[in-house]
Amino acid sequence: MQEWQANAGATAVGSMPHTDRARVLDFLLRQLPEIPVWPQLASFPEERMMAQYLEGLPGVRREGNRVWIQTEGSEFDRELYEFFSDYLALEEDDANLEQSRFAFGREAGRTFRQFLQTLGSIPAPKAVKGQITGPFTLLSTLKDQSGRALLYDERFQEALPKHLAMKARWQVRQLRRLQRPVIIFMDEPGLAGYGSSAFISISEQQVHDQLEEVTAGIHRAGALAGIHICANTDWGLVFRSTIDIINFDAYNYLDKFLLYAEPLRTFLDQGGTVAWGLIPTSTEPAALGETANSLFNRWAEPLRQIDLAGMSLERIARQSLFTPSCGCGTLSEAQAENTIALTRAVSDLVKIRCRLT
Repeated sequence: MQEWQANAGATAVGSMPHTDRARVLDFLLRQLPEIPVWPQLASFPEERMMAQYLEGLPGVRREGNRVWIQTEGSEFDRELYEFFSDYLALEEDDANLEQSRFAFGREAGRTFRQFLQTLGSIPAPKAVKGQITGPFTLLSTLKDQSGRALLYDERFQEALPKHLAMKARWQVRQLRRLQRPVIIFMDEPGLAGYGSSAFISISEQQVHDQLEEVTAGIHRAGALAGIHICANTDWGLVFRSTIDIINFDAYNYLDKFLLYAEPLRTFLDQGGTVAWGLIPTSTEPAALGETANSLFNRWAEPLRQIDLAGMSLERIARQSLFTPSCGCGTLSEAQAENTIALTRAVSDLVKIRCRLT
């Protein structure tokens, strides 16, 4: 973590509502040239948050719009055996990773591959960002044939983090061709529900181990590992991980996050980066009225009021990124573009106010 500084750069969470790939890529590369990100285009079913990472997973079945995991029968046993065989072979020698089950398929990876081609048209960025769905979110969302979440299936508690770790490693390998630092975020909206009665039988150690396995895969590939959580959660669990970048909805939950002032100070002392999701993706009138200046004050004033052992705002800014509070995929194209433009404006203002330029 100590080798890379964010310096109040701007990037995005991932999802965008556009249908024209060339147009949205051109827009993002112009607005976020320091840390460009490939967009997940929610208008294409194969690129939606869950669907994009199902390829290669054993037991996936589809019937119309319904997707489930068939975990019973001899066919599933065969698929699971083949999955682990492929995984173990790549752990031994990952030379064939690019042609493996863990690669993006033709449709799921169409925007990703176009992003790689388009990046050659801009000056070298400070870093390039990608993303995967996080293990807790995918395990708690995917259901078997009986409607039971895979979070409670021991076979998938073991298999799915390995699947995502390999998906992340494959993605990093493609992005590293640009010879720039790579960041991979785990999108974990499901962790907003962790600790509730819905997951009372799931231990902290289980969640920690799932996150750590995927994080380790990202690190092994030579990339920085981030996590995006778009609501409040047990931040202590996140701070106790080996994640390099923590991204959260700072527009709505900054006060909750700053209750963890001591672990935050330790995280920053160890070289960690906070990606402040300060730019609202809400269409409420108050959110639509925000400016770069109002958002700067919304971020800076609470930080000035807490005890971070003398850590200056300028120091925090050097270890900060700025993003929208969540993905922009549910917004209109115009709203999404306004949100990204405001993200860039906030980043530029922080650099000026904190003397980083």
